[in-house]
Amino acid sequence: MELIRHHESGWIEVICGPMFSGKSEELIRRLRRAQIARLGVAAFKPRLDNRYAQESIASHSSLMIPCMLIDRADEIPALLPPGTEVVGIDEAQFLGENLPEICSGLAERGLRVICAGLDMDYRGVPWDPMPRLLAQAECVDKMLAICVVCGNPASRTQRKVTGKGLVLIGAEEAYEARCRRCHTVDKGEQTEIFPY
Repeated sequence: MELIRHHESGWIEVICGPMFSGKSEELIRRLRRAQIARLGVAAFKPRLDNRYAQESIASHSSLMIPCMLIDRADEIPALLPPGTEVVGIDEAQFLGENLPEICSGLAERGLRVICAGLDMDYRGVPWDPMPRLLAQAECVDKMLAICVVCGNPASRTQRKVTGKGLVLIGAEEAYEARCRRCHTVDKGEQTEIFPY
């Protein structure tokens, strides 16, 4: 759901879900519509996401929109060009614990802030800072993929390869979409669903 802009009111939109659910594609669609409306758009993504394009937000289906590369959310305010009205942020889960505060500050300045990111990690655990961002957003869209095992709606990301740590950048070679029933986690990697 897209909100309609009224005067100087800002807000936060979050597009979340598992890998292969169309989050980046939906973010690109919203940013392109803002450009068509002649709004000033600034897009950002984490520097570590270099899967498809270095200086563009890119979807698995090859849609792209130019962006600026950052390491942390607190870099965004200083990088906004004059006249920015809409801020797009892809792979938001990688941008640090202060992402919700940065997004709220931008919205309070009257900007429309659209974030896309994974709401859960490969273990099915909520991925900070996304739960706090979801709670602060005016609009949340939970995207679903298709489970590659049974064909049901998929809300989880299954890691197919062994990797150390939470972050392992990859695409089809490393991950696939799974439903709740088909998603599995190695016993050594299980953790409390809500560890906080």
